[in-house]
Amino acid sequence: MLKKVLIGSLGGAAVLTVGILLGHYAIDKGSPAPSWLPDVSRDLDESLLQDFMDAVDNKKIEGFLRDLTKVPHMATSAGDEATVEYMMQHWNDQESGLDQAWRQNYVVYLSFPDPKKPNKVTVVAPNTTVLHTAREREKSYGPDQDDPEVVQPYAAYSPAGSPQGKLVYANQGKPSDYMLLNKTLDLRGTIAICRYGGAGRAEKAINAAPYGVVGVLVYSDPLDINDGLMSDSNETYPHSWYMPPSGVERGSFNTDYGDLLTPYLAAKESTYRIPVENITGIPPIPIQPIGFEDAYVLISQLGGESAPANWQGGFNCTYNYGGPGFKPASQFSNSDVKLEVFNFAKLKNSSNVMGIIRGSVEPDRYVIYGNHRDSWVHGAIDPSSGTSVMLEVTRVLGRLLKQGRWRPRRSIIFGSWGAEEFGLIGSTEYTEQYYTKLSERTVAYINVDIAVFANATLRASGMPSVQNLIFTAAKQVKAPGLESTSVYDNWLRYSNRTSPAYGTVPRVGYLTGAGSDYAAFVHYLGITAMDFSYTYDRTKTKARIYPAYHTAYDTFDYASRYIVWQPGFTSHQAVARTAGNVLLRLADSLLLPLNVSDYAETLEAYLATALELHQGSAAPPQIAHAIVFLKSAVDLFRSAATQLDQIIKSSDLANEIPLKVRRINDQLMLMDRAFLDPQAFPEKYGFRHVIWASSSSGHATFPGFADAFARASSSGLEGDWFRVHHQISILSQAINGAAHMLMDGFQ
Repeated sequence: MLKKVLIGSLGGAAVLTVGILLGHYAIDKGSPAPSWLPDVSRDLDESLLQDFMDAVDNKKIEGFLRDLTKVPHMATSAGDEATVEYMMQHWNDQESGLDQAWRQNYVVYLSFPDPKKPNKVTVVAPNTTVLHTAREREKSYGPDQDDPEVVQPYAAYSPAGSPQGKLVYANQGKPSDYMLLNKTLDLRGTIAICRYGGAGRAEKAINAAPYGVVGVLVYSDPLDINDGLMSDSNETYPHSWYMPPSGVERGSFNTDYGDLLTPYLAAKESTYRIPVENITGIPPIPIQPIGFEDAYVLISQLGGESAPANWQGGFNCTYNYGGPGFKPASQFSNSDVKLEVFNFAKLKNSSNVMGIIRGSVEPDRYVIYGNHRDSWVHGAIDPSSGTSVMLEVTRVLGRLLKQGRWRPRRSIIFGSWGAEEFGLIGSTEYTEQYYTKLSERTVAYINVDIAVFANATLRASGMPSVQNLIFTAAKQVKAPGLESTSVYDNWLRYSNRTSPAYGTVPRVGYLTGAGSDYAAFVHYLGITAMDFSYTYDRTKTKARIYPAYHTAYDTFDYASRYIVWQPGFTSHQAVARTAGNVLLRLADSLLLPLNVSDYAETLEAYLATALELHQGSAAPPQIAHAIVFLKSAVDLFRSAATQLDQIIKSSDLANEIPLKVRRINDQLMLMDRAFLDPQAFPEKYGFRHVIWASSSSGHATFPGFADAFARASSSGLEGDWFRVHHQISILSQAINGAAHMLMDGFQ
């Protein structure tokens, strides 16, 4: 369908080029300007941009959110299909729709609990008597939790099984946690209970299996999610935003993103699929999430030694390792914990909903805006806050389009991704299907997943080149509830840093992991990307995420009472205006608003940290020699960025030969692609960007170098130092390549 929609793109570019050449060489200087010239040299219309922002309606957003959250809409469910039709209806609207909208289907491998055999967690006495049964469904506080389509809490991609053993407490399930625990206890045949946080969901089981652990429980500790509050009589939902005791965070328990059976291939019906037994990155042993009310019952009765201070949580008891098992004086003395997991996996049809507004001048250049549509339950915050914002952005742009007032310079593609909650599947399959086209033609990707976590301040992440673009947009939007303050000034109060070039500026995060649908665009395609949300004041809460995350309590009632500014959904409105402002600037500006000198600043900061790590280390001499070349590469990038900035500043681009503008824009657009190296991280699926890949080192520097350096410093092995040298060489080559992308010659 995308091929049909954009079939004229190449022809349009050819016509543009021919017209440019004819106009430059064949038209007499005294002749009237050719009719196409105003369009070719057209720049962003600031007045139309203001009209867009003025038209963004918080009440419309509220209405969209109310509609989207009427029923649960887990991927491929009847509720999900209803949201597909809802998106199609709005994007095909005669008065405010897009040029075209369509659904794009994939056949993907998903994991579900068995509705006829609910997963169970029990405490079993030696005589097989069941002494305690964990709650199978979350407590109901209203009709939302009573909906029969609310899926039982489960760990997607956990294998089925019925392991039974003595219980041990393993903190966050990190490798270091199991290593420490194994020094105290024999873990073979045990069941581990872990808190969320510290390690990925699947990793809590993957890390446990080598020690002989046969099953894992995971829960949200009140210290990490509720600021220590536990009672639903007056402290948690429905009285506040905090998770009630029976709340359970569902999730996808896999480490790789995309469809698990079709790595690097779009999951179409005829696509080759690997054998299920060859899937990597999923739990090798059964794992099941439970609420903290049941976790308290279990942990408070554990025997053994007291766990370290940094393992202690929010319960009013001492967190012990376990004997393994329970205290001799406990009601559960000498009893086992038993998991009964009946999950199953199957191939299911999942849909992306795609829409396009075709560009008038450069239809073969794409600005992509995406949000996933599926949720674990009702998903009022994750993801429907973002879906409702995207619907309002498209409604306003669609109305301008249908009124004949506007058509973007470049094409805008909207993606409502399916099956994100199972591992970013819809967006990943899309990038795999259109790998070459998107790599060659995409200007940027804008992601708005959870648009509103809370109502304190903007949070933005992205490549350094979009920093000033985001700042420009944020300065033009009023902060919700603070009419005399801009989103930018409000953001500056909550989160800031010192820039060598600009002084104190808001802190823009980096897209270093695979937390949302930007992952494939950044790490697999090397496309400039950014992510927007409104979030909470971190000085007032230590919650690692909003407390209803992935529970049956993430509903319209919860969002409207505890998340949004009242009256009205003005935090959602602020995100729509900010993200929409950025979208229009990328789509309509004659010169792409990307700043490569800001990228140089980040590379220099990363280099400084790398040098600090190297100083005083036991690294062999070849590492110091290699770092000299890395520094030279960063210096070259700075020089090339400065040179390109000077060319831009000294040019009157509106009156230049249009091909010069196109050339500079291509340099800006393609620069991030130079940081891709498919051999840089062979152990990490889908990670090829050598600057933004995930890292476990904890240091703000080049990820491959940081991880390799930490390992070599710990082991001292010659082979590990070889890996450090290899990573430095990969970095030096990539940064040199990016610098040359900004230059015209090869010197």
